Amino acid sequence: MPVQLLKIIKGKSESPLPSHLPEDLKHLQEGFDHTNKYFQGIVLLSYPLMKLEDGTDFFKIVLQDLNDLCSRINSINILIYGKMAEDCARVIRPGDTSIVTGFKVAKSPTADEDGRHSCHLEVSEEAGSAIYVLIEFFLLFPNFIMLFQRVAPKYMYTSLDQLKDGTIVNLYGVVKFFKPPYVSKGTDYCSIITLVDPSNVKLTCTLFNGNLDSLPKIYKVGDIVRFHRIKIREYNGQMQGVTSMGFASLTFDGTVGAPVVPRTSSKVYTFMDEEQKTIEELRVWAASNLSISGPAAKLSGVQPMLFFDLTCQLVGKAKVDGSSFLLKVWDGTKCPYPTWKVPVEARDLEGEKAVLHQLRNLTVDILVYDNHVQLAKSLKVGSFLRIYSIHTKQASGDDEVGSHIEFHLHGGTCYGRGIGVLPESNPDVKELKAFLESVDLAGSQNMESMSSVEFDGTFSNITDLESQLQRCQQLPVTVLTDHQDLNNTELKTILNSPAPQQYRIRAKLRTYKPQKLHQALKLHCSKCNSLQEVPDGDDFDFILQGSAVTVPNPELQSASWYDSATWTTQDQKQRKIAIHFVKHDEMLQQPEDTLLMIEGGTLKEVWKLTQRFKCVIPVRSTENDLELLDLSAPFLLQGNIKYYGCKLCSTPKPIKNLSSIAAEQRPSWEPTEIAQVLGIEPLQYVFIMRFTLVDGTGAVNAYLFDYEKFFQIPPSEILSNNFLQQKMQMTMNTLCPPGRKLDDLPWLECFIKSYNVRDATKHQVYYQIFDTTVAEDVV
Repeated sequence: MPVQLLKIIKGKSESPLPSHLPEDLKHLQEGFDHTNKYFQGIVLLSYPLMKLEDGTDFFKIVLQDLNDLCSRINSINILIYGKMAEDCARVIRPGDTSIVTGFKVAKSPTADEDGRHSCHLEVSEEAGSAIYVLIEFFLLFPNFIMLFQRVAPKYMYTSLDQLKDGTIVNLYGVVKFFKPPYVSKGTDYCSIITLVDPSNVKLTCTLFNGNLDSLPKIYKVGDIVRFHRIKIREYNGQMQGVTSMGFASLTFDGTVGAPVVPRTSSKVYTFMDEEQKTIEELRVWAASNLSISGPAAKLSGVQPMLFFDLTCQLVGKAKVDGSSFLLKVWDGTKCPYPTWKVPVEARDLEGEKAVLHQLRNLTVDILVYDNHVQLAKSLKVGSFLRIYSIHTKQASGDDEVGSHIEFHLHGGTCYGRGIGVLPESNPDVKELKAFLESVDLAGSQNMESMSSVEFDGTFSNITDLESQLQRCQQLPVTVLTDHQDLNNTELKTILNSPAPQQYRIRAKLRTYKPQKLHQALKLHCSKCNSLQEVPDGDDFDFILQGSAVTVPNPELQSASWYDSATWTTQDQKQRKIAIHFVKHDEMLQQPEDTLLMIEGGTLKEVWKLTQRFKCVIPVRSTENDLELLDLSAPFLLQGNIKYYGCKLCSTPKPIKNLSSIAAEQRPSWEPTEIAQVLGIEPLQYVFIMRFTLVDGTGAVNAYLFDYEKFFQIPPSEILSNNFLQQKMQMTMNTLCPPGRKLDDLPWLECFIKSYNVRDATKHQVYYQIFDTTVAEDVV
């Protein structure tokens, strides 16, 4: 079997390893006999499976010498051909330990460019080559059984003061700051972690992964992490860490004397005895040199206007509206202040009714907003949580109820805001569970019922509803962001004044257009000031189908600045598809850093690529170069966002101009930069709406031309994000509640400016809202 995976038990293989002698990289030379030798290393990189011009399958990996895991010169390219290439592509992954035998040594044509060994190894089934991969579980494939466990290599670790730009290293660090994982602008989860070590150097790491469980499991400042194969980049004079191919992590409790038990979702990792000493030394150092906060606050110790972390158990949850979500939690102690119970329908509240009733005097309601809603929805009732940076706000009720405090987890990730799920093995959870079991629940039920601002959970009568509406009306619904020196002007005065001028007004929103909010989204060219509708997805699909007729030009495959992969679909049409992966420093990047170009793909295939890679550009082949599609199609896709160019103002340039960005020290692949080098004048997504404002003295039609400021919602994301659509609808329902009389509408404060529009036959004065935003508490 040319590809085998070996199971290692107590250091011995169940199947025999090759009886060859190990070969050192420095002894590999072209023309020498290596018949009875093998080379062993860790897979640093793997490239997409490709077909050569003669139809032969081709697969390339990079092996790193086990004796030196940091130096690029001690890595070598392995070129795999034929059936063996297909088999290897199915099973080999970055981080695997592999053994290569029966190889041919040849001079590497890319050694000067990639900085690796001057030779490469060529292997194929026809040449009698074999590759062994070592893991610990079983995977069945048609032609072989893989049984493998990683051989435990001896890793070298780099201190934070020795990091260098462009290197991939292994390191240990103590967590000084972290943000719990959150959903990034794409589909991956992101975690930001700041590390320190005894060298007194700080390293901030930005880690991405589509699997939440694959990110480091950090619960508090002072935890210790071990990162393998993290890439180091220099930015503004500071070193930063980012995920790279084969990145892996372990996390340890940083408390002195705590058991040294790694937290990881991986079933395969190495942890040597000598590393336990490293953990214990870092714990002692951190205890003396790092300001580590004590235990998270208890509900019995909270105060108004406080930000704190809470370790608690979730007993109930419910959707409140499109932008907020309710979590009912307890920690066994009682808040010393009356707390607001969020009004929700009983049928919407998830949790055991008996438990919710039993704990009604000990639970608090936490409203979570925006980017935290998605995670909150996924939480299981009964799980243990650590909620970071909860805000307690003091609010006043009516005379009967009195003042109370509310608990909010605001949107964003500033100050480490977020939610972490703690396993039952966590020491804090064990302590909390023991305390909860000791709580006298019978005694808590006899407490004064007025200790909380109790609402039924339903608006059982019109009085309750009116009370809530009055409370909402007292909140400021808009915020003025500038020109605080301007005084309010009546609309009657504005209507009788010449343009152009700026005014501050206090008015009510009587109506708005369009009522269907998705119709408010337009594309705007700042150069020619034109507006156009956002193209329908079917239009894009039609353009892609038309471009698929053109067969990819084989002469345009794998240029100096990109690598290409081509294949034929298995459907009746047998389309030819080509994907061109743009390289940096002659290397393919991680998917989240990669720009690729696709020829011949369908809409479905293009969208799949956008969920995995940073940027996707649809192209087609010409005789001499790749070119953009018609500008009716997006020139770039990033995540769920399609970027369009203005047909009137754009002068498309050759695709090869992208190579100038690829050659930069840190290609960012920002849409504006891509548009510039491709000669595209980008169109911007905007909201265009007409508000009819009244104040008792007159009525004014004012236009809203909003890129993102008024609604605090990116227009580019609204079409693909149901949550943002609901948030925008909720905002408009707050500004202009449906079915309400004019007297019951809330007052808005905003700035408007007048301007003249003249043509050959008439002159008109128009009004536009500016420097105004919706208040955060409204949504």
